[in-house]
Amino acid sequence: MCSYGWCMITTRFAPSPTGALHLGHVYAAWQAWRAAGTAGGRYLVRLEDIDGARCTAPLALALLQDLAWVGLASDQPVRVQSAHMPDYAAVLAGLRARRLIYPCFCSRADIMREIAASGGAPHAPDGGAVYPGTCRSIDPSQAADRIAAGAPHAWRLHMQAACAEGGKLTYTELGRDHRPLEIPCNPAAFGDVVLARRDAPCSYHLCVTHDDAAQGITLVTRGEDLRAATGLHRLLQQLMGWVAPDYAHHRLLLGADGARLSKRDGAAGVAVLREAGATAAEVWRMASCAV
Repeated sequence: MCSYGWCMITTRFAPSPTGALHLGHVYAAWQAWRAAGTAGGRYLVRLEDIDGARCTAPLALALLQDLAWVGLASDQPVRVQSAHMPDYAAVLAGLRARRLIYPCFCSRADIMREIAASGGAPHAPDGGAVYPGTCRSIDPSQAADRIAAGAPHAWRLHMQAACAEGGKLTYTELGRDHRPLEIPCNPAAFGDVVLARRDAPCSYHLCVTHDDAAQGITLVTRGEDLRAATGLHRLLQQLMGWVAPDYAHHRLLLGADGARLSKRDGAAGVAVLREAGATAAEVWRMASCAV
C-alpha cells in the first residue's frame, strides 16, 4: 500500500460512456486529478464500457472530448475495458480452476421465488438482496452438462471458499487530512456475487479490481456510494495477488433537490454548458460550489 508514502501516486477517473459528462463527473475527475497533481503523480482516465447495450463509441468520444475541454484529460493513453476482454476471461478461468466460482442457472425470477419461499433474504451492503445459494451445491459434472447443452448461466463467486482463502482483510482509507485509517472488511455480507453472465462476460467488480492492478493505481478516489463495495474488491485483490491501492471516498455532488446528480435524471451536461457560453473555469467552479 502507498498511503502517500514513497511510491508515485497514480489515480484514475473511470466513467462509463452511457451518457454525457456532467458536473458530478467533473467533480469526481477533479478529485483524482488533484490528488495526483498535489503529489506529483499520474492521473489516468479509463473507460468502463463493458455494458455493450448502453455504452457507445460516440458517447465515449464525446466524454473524452469534454474531459479534455475542461482540462481533465488523461496523463497517459486511455484504457478502454472492452479492448481487454481476454484479460478478464483469464481471471475467471483462474478462479474457475481453483473452484472459487461456480455456474448459476437461476433467472432473476427464480431467485425472487426462492427468496420469497424462504421468507426473505438479507441485504448486501450495496442494498441488493443476497443470493440464496440455490446452485452452489450442483454437482460439477451436471453443471458442465447443462452448460454444454447451452443452458443460460452466470458465474458466481463462492464467497465462503473465497473468504476462507482470503482471510481477514482491511483497506486503507485516507481522510481529508491524508491520515491513513485501516478499515475492516466484511465481503461475506455480499453473498455469492455474480462475476460474469452471458450478457456481460465480466462484472464491474472483477474489471475494476483487475484494471486498478494492471494500471498501477495506488489511490482510488471515488464517491461514497462505492465505499460499501471496497471490502469485496479487497477480497478479489487478495485472491488474485493484486497489490491493494489506498482509497479516498468523497461526498457525492447533489442537485438542488438534494438528489445525486445522474445522467439518467438529466443532469446538466458539460457540452450543453459549453454551448450555452460557459467557460471551462466556470464549469470547474459550478462543480466545486455544488458540493
